[in-house]
Amino acid sequence: MALAERHYPLIAAAQLGDPVALERLLHVCQPDIRRYARRNCLMSDVDDAVQETLVILSRRVRSVRAIAAFSGWLFTIVKRECRRLERHVFGIEHLDEEKAEHWLSHTTEALRYDLVRALESLPPHYREMVLLRDFEELSIRELAQRLVLTPAAVKSRLHRARQLMREYLLA
Repeated sequence: MALAERHYPLIAAAQLGDPVALERLLHVCQPDIRRYARRNCLMSDVDDAVQETLVILSRRVRSVRAIAAFSGWLFTIVKRECRRLERHVFGIEHLDEEKAEHWLSHTTEALRYDLVRALESLPPHYREMVLLRDFEELSIRELAQRLVLTPAAVKSRLHRARQLMREYLLA
């Protein structure tokens, strides 16, 4: 059962300004927020993301138009907070699409060189994962079959490979 369905009366009361309902809503949502943050944040950012999400929830619960959309709204906030905290940790400023496109169009040769160097820096099993997924465009299922791994292991290795490339490129 979805979060919104389980706590429909509580959400509705909190939207009407009931402080007791809001406090109870924050309490019952915290485990779901924490679980989602663990999947989307760096481990060091989980507590901060949960805290920021609870603050945003308390301030903006009235802005949710449809209670059925509450879960999606809440998890979008968690994910956005995780990304914001990650950018802060790695010192990455948010680029809008136009600036990113401009940067990519003017640095193609340098970017290619950096990407090749980042790929070369990966251990062979991670390099293979990135090449098969991003260059040969194999699905997770196809990767799992070809490499005789579970889909979960493929996702984990792919995530780690991309993380290592990101660290290399940012260094």
